[in-house]
Amino acid sequence: MNPYRSALATLALGALFSAAPATQAQQLNLLCNPAIDWCELMKNKFEAETGIKTNMTRRSSGESYAQIRAEAANPKIDVWWGGTGDPHLQAAAEGLTEVYVSPTLPKLQPWARKVADVSGHRTVGIYLGALGFGYNEKTLASKKLAAPKCWADLIDPKYKDEVQMPDPNSSGTAYTMLATLVQLMGEEKAFAYMKALHKNINQYTKSGIAPSQAAARGETAIGISFMHDLVIPKLAGFPIVVVAPCEGTGYEIGSMSIVKGARNMAEAKKFYEFALRPDIQALAPQAKSYQIPSNVDAKVPAEAIKPSDVKLIDYDQAKYGSSEVRKRLLARWTNEVSGAMK
Repeated sequence: MNPYRSALATLALGALFSAAPATQAQQLNLLCNPAIDWCELMKNKFEAETGIKTNMTRRSSGESYAQIRAEAANPKIDVWWGGTGDPHLQAAAEGLTEVYVSPTLPKLQPWARKVADVSGHRTVGIYLGALGFGYNEKTLASKKLAAPKCWADLIDPKYKDEVQMPDPNSSGTAYTMLATLVQLMGEEKAFAYMKALHKNINQYTKSGIAPSQAAARGETAIGISFMHDLVIPKLAGFPIVVVAPCEGTGYEIGSMSIVKGARNMAEAKKFYEFALRPDIQALAPQAKSYQIPSNVDAKVPAEAIKPSDVKLIDYDQAKYGSSEVRKRLLARWTNEVSGAMK
């Protein structure tokens, strides 16, 4: 063999092997729905523990579902972590997420396991949070408005332009509210209520946490959010009072799914197990997140809203997380409520 060609072949082979680790470097593409501080905590902790480069994007749950659906033929996300369970269940029903039975499943709360069962093990519960609203004491006092205690109070004309809530087309929080009211009142009465409430809404926000922040700053008197999101400004010293509606309320089961056809499947499963560990779930208060964790061995934050203090409805996760029901309710809300005259 020509010595010159042999040397070239050796150099080429060496270059191939030296390049291999770079092309095989472990990474994870994470789509995250909770508050940005918690998303960053999870990303940084997972990277530090595993050495797996994690590319994290924070979106609302409705936006996340839309992205995963749009990218179904060429998935760019490996794991979808957090956010309300309804869009996770819809994605599961449409085959957009991967079947995975975690060995940690027996250590999870019954409500977390139920989500896994209902979805055919395409998603799992990671935390629970109850829906409610909060009001700014100083703002109400300055306007001489009585404090609301019930869903029914929020449609009183005296609160015109004083209420803020998310848009259910982009926010899982708002869809949970819509589904909650339908279950509490029946669909026709619920939509009549939403139309009446529309007259008092000053803004429909993109994300579910925004109304709690706006109420804290006094930009709106009342904000509809999950109660754990309202606890955050309250603990920070803002004049927020958290309300569990007197008629009863629904709740979210924050969920986690591996995307169908994920490019980094091994890393996705590592993150899945990492996120279900009790020590990892117990880190949430460090990011000012106070949901109830799904692992039975995880410490529940002292600041968390206790289910025993809230009148929770028997929220039908399967029905209201189904693609058919969710699409129909969202279309009806868009057609009959959001564009209605005030």
